[in-house]
Amino acid sequence: MQTSELHEIAALLRTARENVKAVAAPTKTWPELDVDSAFEVQRINAEAAVAGGDRLVGYKLGNIAKVMQDAFGLDQPDYGYLLGSLFAFEGTTLDRDRFIAPFVELEPAFLLGRPLRGPRVTVADVINAVEYVVPAIEIIDSRVEDWAISLPDTLADNGSTGAVILGGTPRRLTDLTLSDTRGVLRFDGRPVIEGNTRNILGNPLAAAAWVCNRLADYGIGFDAGQVLLPGSCLQAVPMNDAGRWSGTFEGWGTVEFDVSRG
Repeated sequence: MQTSELHEIAALLRTARENVKAVAAPTKTWPELDVDSAFEVQRINAEAAVAGGDRLVGYKLGNIAKVMQDAFGLDQPDYGYLLGSLFAFEGTTLDRDRFIAPFVELEPAFLLGRPLRGPRVTVADVINAVEYVVPAIEIIDSRVEDWAISLPDTLADNGSTGAVILGGTPRRLTDLTLSDTRGVLRFDGRPVIEGNTRNILGNPLAAAAWVCNRLADYGIGFDAGQVLLPGSCLQAVPMNDAGRWSGTFEGWGTVEFDVSRG
């Protein structure tokens, strides 16, 4: 694709985010948009955000669990940049109207104490790089109408990022069993859905290695101090009503936030 076309797609999605108004899937207008060119689109918008005063704080992996791929009609994971502007503080209230069609996910978040760079990163490398793990909620939100996305569409849209809330119970990897930790998502105190961290590619550490190796293809590595989201342990739940969301990992901790409307 021409560089001018990639900038057109980037501007389209950037405007959709700013106006909180969905647009037709980019692949409908630009059918030649593929995975590599879609990643260039998200890079263009990430660099524009940083140039405008935002900050790159990490990376995310999405649609790694089969339940997520089935829910959104994808057969491969997506990935994207995490910018400082995406993060909200735990216990604060988010306005539903700042999103288009949001869903809530529960996942662990890795806080890196050492750099992590592919290719050929192993789970052992991830273990050595992770300093702490905290419970996290990711709100995914697509700028594409009706979530009618292909992989290039969601990649161009930065992995359908919406917001991230990090919990306040950091743990060392040796204090957790990430291959088998039950997670529950609640709304107004009522359990909505549950899952297990084993759904994240068998172990979130393997998912972290996967995204590190994938992004190495684009010359990207992770730095000490960055956040790495390896993906949700359960199927995402629509975030439509005002109320309180909480995500709990059994034997570990809870992360909460409120939603208002109007």
